Amino acid sequence: MSSFLLRRILLGGLVLWVVVTLTFVLMRVMPGGPFDRERRLPPEVLANIAAKYHLEEPWLIQYGRYVINVFKGDLGPSYKYLDRSVSEIIGDTFPVSLTLGLLALALAVCFSVPVGLWAAYSAGSWIDRACMLVATLGISMPHFILGSLLIWVFSLQLGWFQAARWGSLTSAVLPTITLAAAPAAYLSYLVRSTLLETLGEDYIRTARAKGVREIVVLFRHALVNSFIPVLTVLGPLTAALVTGSFVVEYVFAIPGMGRFFITAVTDRDYPMIMGVTMVYTALLVCANLVVDLLYSFIDPRIKTH
Repeated sequence: MSSFLLRRILLGGLVLWVVVTLTFVLMRVMPGGPFDRERRLPPEVLANIAAKYHLEEPWLIQYGRYVINVFKGDLGPSYKYLDRSVSEIIGDTFPVSLTLGLLALALAVCFSVPVGLWAAYSAGSWIDRACMLVATLGISMPHFILGSLLIWVFSLQLGWFQAARWGSLTSAVLPTITLAAAPAAYLSYLVRSTLLETLGEDYIRTARAKGVREIVVLFRHALVNSFIPVLTVLGPLTAALVTGSFVVEYVFAIPGMGRFFITAVTDRDYPMIMGVTMVYTALLVCANLVVDLLYSFIDPRIKTH
């Protein structure tokens, strides 16, 4: 186990370095610069700005300085928010995005498992078709449309929940539902398909022939053995929900990391783009590592070598 963890940590570090390097190179080869969209400035001012952020230096020197600063825990200053560093912005906004993402993940799992189980057990019936219709709607409806609809119904018309901002339970309900809709629908399809395949296995028929109660067959035998494909997608899904909620954060005016990432891309804020990309990559690596460790607990036949 220890050697497996060491190899995965080293591999994760390599992946993080490759992503950082590619992101750094791609931002430099794209035409334009971080201050090209500002009002026309005198050449002397532009030269002073470039010198302040070391943009006049060769790329290799800039890259080496950035990597060294990252090892020191310094992600650099933001070009857009001049009075704040990237580390400060991520430190303030990441907990909000993390909370929203984990709430959406929990809601998606709690919704998809019973719906997929019910649909698989009632395959071919109207229950199955109704569950898959709801799942199709969840996948097909974009976040900004679903979020706007929920705000109009439950906030403006009924007044049950807060429409925007963050910090209370009522303000978290609607964005959590909006962000969890598509993952819940996708996981429902996945749970249903894997359960249908598992319910046709010989050991399920043997368990039923021995008189094992149907609820035990479904939950102890079928559902547990069908959860490996679901667990596989939960790793990247967790990272995507935490860092990919920028549309939901924009619709509900949530002060999360996604909104800063959008402005960083449009404003060519190099340090901010690099910092958010590193966070996303680190989350993805950690989530996949946790998934690999959970494999052996769910199915003892899978060993971590």
